Amino acid sequence: QVQLVESGGGLVPAGGSLRLSCAPSGRTFSRNSMGWFRQAPGKEREFVSAISWTSSIYYADSVKGRFTISRDNAQNTVYLQMNSLKPEDTAVYYCAVGSTVIITTTPGGYAYWGQGTQVTVSS
Repeated sequence: QVQLVESGGGLVPAGGSLRLSCAPSGRTFSRNSMGWFRQAPGKEREFVSAISWTSSIYYADSVKGRFTISRDNAQNTVYLQMNSLKPEDTAVYYCAVGSTVIITTTPGGYAYWGQGTQVTVSS
């Protein structure tokens, strides 16, 4: 059974940083795209960033220049470094494994999801 274990969320002041990690277990996804989404209370889940196995990368406009996605295929792990955090970044962040090698920004393109980790940025 595939499980995605996320870690690294927490409470930080505005301007602070956090690093999220996601390590799938039960299967290796070295060639699948991997992504991060987030969902704030009362809002739909939104795309944050995604990375292909060749390290092609997409970012949502709202996080460009502040967030950095990376992956370690040998460790089957994806990371999201979040800097210059803003209160509007507050959300539950979800890691996801893509259904194919192709990067997509839509939730429907992802086959496996983590349970989410809370990120709260105080003003």
